[in-house]
Amino acid sequence: MSYEIELSDGANEDAKAAILGALKSYNINRFGPAEWKDLSIALKDDDGTVIGGLSGHTARGWLYTALLFIPEEFRGQGLGPKLLGMAEDEARKRGCKGAYIDTMNPEALALYQKCGYTIFGQIEDYGDSIALTYLKKSLI
Repeated sequence: MSYEIELSDGANEDAKAAILGALKSYNINRFGPAEWKDLSIALKDDDGTVIGGLSGHTARGWLYTALLFIPEEFRGQGLGPKLLGMAEDEARKRGCKGAYIDTMNPEALALYQKCGYTIFGQIEDYGDSIALTYLKKSLI
């Protein structure tokens, strides 16, 4: 079999879907089913427009929070911990034993630690005076 390598500097959704499909198939064959299930918690305004929230997934017994955003005018009112708690509760219902998240925001880092997450890794030179921090939490 021959091959060709093509570099793209923009989004190539067909290539991304093919790579993801091949990787998922490989991982299932190698490690067994992941039981991947998306999770989304929308924060909406009075008009029903999504203004923030949480997005992630559960797989292999873990919750991964990929996105968590609270608009600035609603920060400091307990919404971050509330959304994390809701996601963690759902993850427990799905049989998850732990949760993980990453951030480069110092305020978010403090919030996650306040919510019981502990640091397990860090890229200290991620950007100008920025560290990318990985955190985890037991759900059992």
